[in-house]
Amino acid sequence: MQEGVELIPRRVLFGNPDRTSPSLSPDGRRFAYLAPVEGVLNVWVGPADRPDAAEPVTEDRDRGIRTYSWAYTNEQIIYLQDRRGDENWRVYLTDVQSRSTRDLTPLEGVQARVMHVSHKFPTTILIGLNDRDPRYHDVYRLELDSGGRTLLLQHDRFTGFSSDDDYNIRFAHEYDEEGSIRILEPAGEDEWELFMTIPREDTLTTGPLGFDKDGSKLFLRDSRGRDTSALKVLDLESGAEEVLVEDDRGDVGGVMRHPTERHVEMVTLDYTRPERRFLDDEVRADFEHLEGLEDGEVAVVGRTLANDRWLVGYWSDAAPTRYFGYDREPKKAEFMFVSREDLVGKPLVPMHPVVIKARDGHELVSYLSLPPGSASSGGQVPDEPLPMVLYVHGGPWGRDSWGFSPIHQWLANRGYAVLSVNFRGSTGFGKEFVNAGDLEWAGRMHDDLIDGVNWAVEQRVAAAKHVAIMGGSYGGYATLVGLTFTPDVFACGVDLVGPSNLITLLQSMPEYWKPALEMFCRRVGDYRTEQGRKLLEERSPLGRVENIRRPLLIGQGANDPRVKRAESDQIVDAMQQKGIPVTYVLYPDEGHGMARPENRLSFFAVAESFLATHLGGRFEPVGEDFEGSSIEVLCGADQIPGLPDGRP
Repeated sequence: MQEGVELIPRRVLFGNPDRTSPSLSPDGRRFAYLAPVEGVLNVWVGPADRPDAAEPVTEDRDRGIRTYSWAYTNEQIIYLQDRRGDENWRVYLTDVQSRSTRDLTPLEGVQARVMHVSHKFPTTILIGLNDRDPRYHDVYRLELDSGGRTLLLQHDRFTGFSSDDDYNIRFAHEYDEEGSIRILEPAGEDEWELFMTIPREDTLTTGPLGFDKDGSKLFLRDSRGRDTSALKVLDLESGAEEVLVEDDRGDVGGVMRHPTERHVEMVTLDYTRPERRFLDDEVRADFEHLEGLEDGEVAVVGRTLANDRWLVGYWSDAAPTRYFGYDREPKKAEFMFVSREDLVGKPLVPMHPVVIKARDGHELVSYLSLPPGSASSGGQVPDEPLPMVLYVHGGPWGRDSWGFSPIHQWLANRGYAVLSVNFRGSTGFGKEFVNAGDLEWAGRMHDDLIDGVNWAVEQRVAAAKHVAIMGGSYGGYATLVGLTFTPDVFACGVDLVGPSNLITLLQSMPEYWKPALEMFCRRVGDYRTEQGRKLLEERSPLGRVENIRRPLLIGQGANDPRVKRAESDQIVDAMQQKGIPVTYVLYPDEGHGMARPENRLSFFAVAESFLATHLGGRFEPVGEDFEGSSIEVLCGADQIPGLPDGRP
């Protein structure tokens, strides 16, 4: 079936991209992107009309820069960086001309958040710092040139804020004792009055999106009084509301607004595949022109303050992203680069959207990828049932979407069918669907995953005895649930940073998550009550370790602030005490996932050998994929062929 199909190297899929995340300076004179310098992602900047003349301006030597933005000075780059995955982000500023970088928030054990960057004040931004109380981020106005901070708001109650382009804090958000969100507006010094209540059932599908140009109107996603969230505009003086975009199938997604005029130009909807709704005829005309130039979905990834020049990406499920510069007035597009040159021409496969019926009638939007050549008809059913990996997304309040997935491509290339199921609790499909996941961790949320596996077996996509489960964060938890609650369904499991004990997970959450504790307790379970603790104990894989009879691989970042190392340690310890084999790999310099490409490569090398051993797929030898990684194999090296015992 895969005879003669090229084995795509892991390094091509999971290593650093050649170039990615392009952006234009606000005045359009310069062009920036992320690219590696000695194997570490840094910001490169060059003239907008000569992207190949770009040079690195930052000097990160460790984790790599993952997100950055231009300051409205047009001369500086702002980026965030943490240390060893601890998520105590610091704000850094790089001068493009001198290539000097300064730490603007040099505070130990403090998390900085960039809250607002306005074109009206090029030399200042709004940030949040939890230096006074780790639970709450006070609001500061930060001077980019001097690093000086002016305190705008000190508080001990709010989880977030809405500010306008004049840096006025217009609203503050807090959870009440019922788990609803109260939106409050200033009413004098240290006084606040209620502006809006978002009921608990709407908190994951409703929220402010920002203000219009003069600050008199508020855009918001709103599911109150309906199931799916619509895009609305609210007149703050008259109270009049207008629905701009709605869809009965799912929630509104991305919103594209003019960079200075602030009106909505386009909205993205995403049920099974992305769709666009235009509210600006000129933008519609631009997209219609761009869609005729290249294959793939078009996305605006950067633009000037004048909105006269765009950076656009053409992306798909089976190709690396191609980036173009686009001048709107002459409607002229010029190719700039492809994100991963080495992927061009590789045997990449399509991702098929499928809608699976859950046992209680819910529709589960899912995505299926098949090995190249496995379906001679070219459809979504292979010629014969295949070994399959059920790949579960994290969150759980997130979703899987159609598009290019390195995980799907990697597994399909190795000979596996890959299925990702948007189980209840996933976002994007209306509030009834997301709320159906409340208190259903390892309950109906897991039933949906099993229904996905049963569908794949019934459709002859998957061989019933050769299905693995794999995922990170909530997906890691789902993996542990799969092997402890339904031990006969899966042939093996791969868990990355998954919690094993829901009580200790909630008790050890980061301090800055605790203002949202009511939300977690009402959606996961309340460890503060006897009934809640009983539920959490029942839904924790740690209490069912004796049920594990299939091979398990666990990966963990030692500095993870969300799912602490103890979550993996305790289930590994329990398995060892009962004589149950397990392979456990630890990364001393990682947090919630793998930021360093060397660590990603080593983990997926281990996982690939593990899956090949237990599902029979193809594999690439470990080779040099441990080089530069901090991986420590704490136990179970003998369970995986080719895996060294201990740190390589």
